[in-house]
Amino acid sequence: MESTGSRDRFPQLFAGLTLLSASLIVSSFLWAGAIRNIKRVDDALLITGSAKRPIKSDYIVWKVALSSQQPTTQAAYQELKARIDRVRRYLKDAKVPESEISLDSLETVALPELINGKETGKTFAYKLSQKLEIRSNQVDRYSKLSQQITELINEGIPLTSEPPEYLYNELSKLRIEMVAEATKDAKARAESIATTTGNRVGGVRSADTGVFQITPRHSTVVSNEGRYDTSSIDKD
Repeated sequence: MESTGSRDRFPQLFAGLTLLSASLIVSSFLWAGAIRNIKRVDDALLITGSAKRPIKSDYIVWKVALSSQQPTTQAAYQELKARIDRVRRYLKDAKVPESEISLDSLETVALPELINGKETGKTFAYKLSQKLEIRSNQVDRYSKLSQQITELINEGIPLTSEPPEYLYNELSKLRIEMVAEATKDAKARAESIATTTGNRVGGVRSADTGVFQITPRHSTVVSNEGRYDTSSIDKD
């Protein structure tokens, strides 16, 4: 679900996408602690710590797709323009600022004429498509609007309201905080194991951060590469 606009707007989110996961932010941290043993003083224990927090998306990217098909490009463009203007008026009536609306590039496809399933070499019609993109921090409001806008279909406007993308702007800050929490968790686990076995934790040999999993609230779906869910407002 990644668009070029999203990548440009939030490089801090997508630069480390492999470190992120859908709605369940779980930061793994590997703790290698030296364990002092009576027989062997160079034994080491590899410990994995984790941390989890609930978050709520604070940014929405929502697209409305429109198209037109006519015998000529001029006719298709005029029809498409009229439909886009109608959607813009709808958004304006819904108090959506013009600054939060943008138009994607226009796509044109020539549809070949077919007779008995074979192309004749002529063009039957032209199909033009374009998307309106809305970006805002008013997540709840526009999430609801994305479901209501289909009312325009009753007016004969063949639009498609695409599922919104729900993002979280503070991932960079949160990542640092959660690595610290996961580190404390790993250390506590190492000390618990050492105490139980009559040993003690020595110095850290090496440490490595694992992946972030951002998943829908209460989801258990994770990935070795990390996940970044954009389909839900409430995430873990």
